[in-house]
Amino acid sequence: MIVAANWKMNPTLDQAGVLATALTTHTFANVTRVLFAPHPYLVPMSVRLSDSGVRIGGQDCHFADDGAYTGDVSATMLRDCGASMVLLGHSERRSAHGETSHLVAQKVRAARAQQLQVMLCVGETKAERDHGQAEQVVIDQLQASIPSDMDAKHLTIAYEPVWAIGTGAVASPDDIATIHALISAVLTEKYGADNLPPILYGGSVNANNAADIFAIPKVDGALVGGASLDAEAFAAICTAANQISP
Repeated sequence: MIVAANWKMNPTLDQAGVLATALTTHTFANVTRVLFAPHPYLVPMSVRLSDSGVRIGGQDCHFADDGAYTGDVSATMLRDCGASMVLLGHSERRSAHGETSHLVAQKVRAARAQQLQVMLCVGETKAERDHGQAEQVVIDQLQASIPSDMDAKHLTIAYEPVWAIGTGAVASPDDIATIHALISAVLTEKYGADNLPPILYGGSVNANNAADIFAIPKVDGALVGGASLDAEAFAAICTAANQISP
């Protein structure tokens, strides 16, 4: 199981230190933990968590390795700051920054050129789900965001229905199972049944619903937003994941 914390544009550096210290007080035999920290915090978090087993990731990267891109961060910079993974295609990037799946695929290539693992986000909006388009949207995002030569062993997928991110709403078990089975089918066609990347669920995952979500078929972990800023809640989510048989 994989449990990833996406701190987004949070918290203060002092609070980040407290949260990171809390991460070092727990170990989970059956869980790989990932921290997607804000870019300015990557170095202090990578130093603080160097012996903890927690993997460090960036929240985005540019498709170019360098150049006149004020305010952007390259995959090389992430790697040099201690990151081994990058989160790409998050709905907040797709919506607020107008990122297309074509652009996301370019970023995936840039990340892999620097040997970063990629966690790729896909998911539909409420309007798309209400219009019966959820499955096709996810298929389209997967097919357009994953480069044709992408190796499965360097990829993790996170399904995040946009309408459930930070809203408190959670997709029903049937909805999650349906989309995860769909993603699995698409990836099986690309990589084969014995070579599938992990598929995580994200969208208002918390300490109270994590165990039920992890029990759904083809859910290999969670991408956690708001609850990752609460040390006890995040530990509880990891505990629920740890109880799933490897």
